Amino acid sequence: MLILGIETSCDETGIALYDSGRGLLAHALHTQMAMHEEYGGVVPELASRDHIRRVLPLVREVMQRVGAGMQDIDAVAYTQGPGLAGALLVGTSVANALAFTLGIPAIGIHHLEGHLLSPLLASNPPAFPFVALLVSGGHTQLMRVGAVGEYELLGETLDDAAGEAFDKTAHLLGLGYPGEPALAQLAGQGRADRHKLPRPMLEQMHKTGNLDFSFSGLKTAVLLLVRQSQGKELQGQKRQAPETQLTAAARADIAASFQKAIVDVLVAKSLYALEQTDLKQLVVAGGVGANRRLRERLDREAKERGFSVFYPEFEFCTDNGAMIAFAGALRLGAGLATNSAEAGYAFGVKPRWDLSTMIS
Repeated sequence: MLILGIETSCDETGIALYDSGRGLLAHALHTQMAMHEEYGGVVPELASRDHIRRVLPLVREVMQRVGAGMQDIDAVAYTQGPGLAGALLVGTSVANALAFTLGIPAIGIHHLEGHLLSPLLASNPPAFPFVALLVSGGHTQLMRVGAVGEYELLGETLDDAAGEAFDKTAHLLGLGYPGEPALAQLAGQGRADRHKLPRPMLEQMHKTGNLDFSFSGLKTAVLLLVRQSQGKELQGQKRQAPETQLTAAARADIAASFQKAIVDVLVAKSLYALEQTDLKQLVVAGGVGANRRLRERLDREAKERGFSVFYPEFEFCTDNGAMIAFAGALRLGAGLATNSAEAGYAFGVKPRWDLSTMIS
């Protein structure tokens, strides 16, 4: 079956064609990063308007690249949630309009399920079951994945997610949007042992087995550290923006210390989740999953402790249409697809959507 995937949950327009027999045939992605950078974050109205401009041209581009016509598509998979309501409506309405015109299924996909299954697109995919660490935007979760649609939540963030903490700390240090790549680059120039920062909820994990996350305290600790460092370096100078008050070396040391604290928590929780579930496979997915420091630590732990770790290709760590098309194909194959054709192509979006409700 040939599946068209459409992703418009936030600030990237992703389109892909996936064939259940031949695999991923083509995909295209437009990022709005440059447009939102001057605002320091995503502006929902601008995001929605840009998706409107990009979706159909990208669909035509992918179809032409493969040499397929609309009549060759067997189903359309689209991101139904979670995400920005307006952005989701763009992809959802286009997907259902195409499906209605062609008389084929339209399949609503959970955005996080797309990320969760994206490592299976790699040449050496994991086999079910496995533990998944999802670190995507406002989500940080640990899941036990038994099969497509079979998900058990082991732990999740109670406040700021890892990605949010990266973005807010990057802003505090005067870095651009998105924050994680810029902060990771700066951290590579700093000393990770320069500052002692908290590792939230790690002590509680060892006492109670709790696998939840909390990064708001770490973010506050960095804020206090920045202010303290400013006080040492200003020496009576006129107050300025944080990035101009600190030397380049001081900013790099803070970035490196912060990144190490985040990585320590994500690695420790992931290892404990493997112990609790007695599984030997860990999947890491989502934008922060591209962080090289995190990958290095997990690869080293995997080698020392005898488990396997899997990542999506770097191009599939951020939002993309390939993971949506792939998730749609897997759901169809497992008989789990929710088809809007059965409801007369009536549709809606789910800006807030708990992944646990996807359990079959």
